[in-house]
Amino acid sequence: MRIVRFSIYLLRLPLRHEIKHASAARSDSVNVLIACDLADGTRGWGEGVPRSYVTGETPVGVVEQLRATDLAAQWSDDCESWPDVIAMCDRFAPAAVREDPRGCYGNALRCAVELSVLDAFGQRFGEPVSRVTAHLASAANIATTLSTVRYSGAVTAASPRREATSAVKMRLYGFRDCKVKVAVGGDEAARLRRLRRWLGGRMVIRIDANEGWSADVAAKQIESLARYGIASVEQPVRHEEVDALAEIRKQVATPIMLDESLTGMQDAEQAVRTQTCDLFNIRLSKCGGYLHSLRLAAYAHQSGLGYQLGCHPGESPILSAAGRHWATTVRDVRFLEGSYDRHLLTRLLTHEDITFGYGGRAAALTRPGLGVSVDAKALRDLAEPQSVVEVL
Repeated sequence: MRIVRFSIYLLRLPLRHEIKHASAARSDSVNVLIACDLADGTRGWGEGVPRSYVTGETPVGVVEQLRATDLAAQWSDDCESWPDVIAMCDRFAPAAVREDPRGCYGNALRCAVELSVLDAFGQRFGEPVSRVTAHLASAANIATTLSTVRYSGAVTAASPRREATSAVKMRLYGFRDCKVKVAVGGDEAARLRRLRRWLGGRMVIRIDANEGWSADVAAKQIESLARYGIASVEQPVRHEEVDALAEIRKQVATPIMLDESLTGMQDAEQAVRTQTCDLFNIRLSKCGGYLHSLRLAAYAHQSGLGYQLGCHPGESPILSAAGRHWATTVRDVRFLEGSYDRHLLTRLLTHEDITFGYGGRAAALTRPGLGVSVDAKALRDLAEPQSVVEVL
C-alpha cells in the first residue's frame, strides 16, 4: 500500500486561559496538522507544534519547508508491515532551508508527517500506533504494555488567587504530581511555600524555569526552593549556557532536567558527554516524532538517565493520542504530561474526548491507528484561511 497525498493545515486553537512562563505567554496555539492519504482512501492525521524559541520553527516556516521537500521521492514505498513503514519514516529528510547546527529545525514538521503516516498505516493494518514501539529494535529495552497511565497537573504563572484555585483543584482532583512554572519574577520562595501548602505535603512537585535564570545565580535559586521538596528542576538556564549545568549539578542535590536543550540525539549525546543533566524532557513535536522520541528514551535508559514525556500547551487530541500510545508502551516514564484537551482547549478537534480523568488517570488507546477521528466541521472552523495545501 502506497501514500498518494499529503495535505497540510494551519490550526489556531484558542486556549481557555493564558499560559505564561519565563520564555513565552500565549492565549492560543497555532499548530500544524498533516493529512496522509493512502491509495485505498485511508486517511491518517498527524500534528506538530512549532515553537520558535525551541527549534526555531514557525507555522509558516513549516509549510514552506514542506513545500520545498521532495516528498514523492521519500514516500513512494509500497508498505505491507510496520518494519516497512518504520524504514520509510526513518528515511524522511525535510529540505534543508536554513543552517541547523543542532539538527532540530524541522522537528515539528517531521513529527506531524510521521504521525500521519503511522495513523494511516495503523488503520490499514488494523492495529494501534502503540504496536510500533515493539517493532523498533533500539527501543526494545524500554518496551512495556500498560493498560492505564497517570498524567500530572501544572501550575503556570498567574495571580496568587488564581494559583491558589488551580492548586486546590489539583489536590481535590487527586493528582499525585504537578509541575510549577518558576523564574517569573517576585518572591519565588514565598510563592512556592504557598503552593506547597495548597497542594499538600504528599504532592510531588517539580519546577520548570524555562531558561529563566542565568548560570551565575541558578544554583542559589534552586537551593532557595529545594526546602519545599522539589523532585526536579527543568531547564534552569538558557541553552547558550547549558554547559554550566555540569558545575551547577555539583552544587545542588535537586535533579536537573533538560527541555529546550534536548531536541534530538545530538543534544542528548552532548548532555551525556558533558554530564549536564539527570533527566530528559522528551516531547514528540520538539524531538521530531514518535520514533525519534523512542530512541531518545532508550538512549537515556542506557546512559543511566531518567526521562519524562512532556507536551506543548495547546496540543490537540491528535498529539494527545500519540502521546498516550507512547506512554503506555514505554516503561519507567518518570512524569507524564499531556491530554489536557478539554481542560485547556475551548474546542476539541476530534469526535473523541480522550482528556484524562480523576487523578490524571487515562486508559490505553486500542483502536487502529491513533484511535481518534477528526471532526470535519471543527477542522473547517479552526483552520487558518488559505492554509490548506496539498503537497503530494
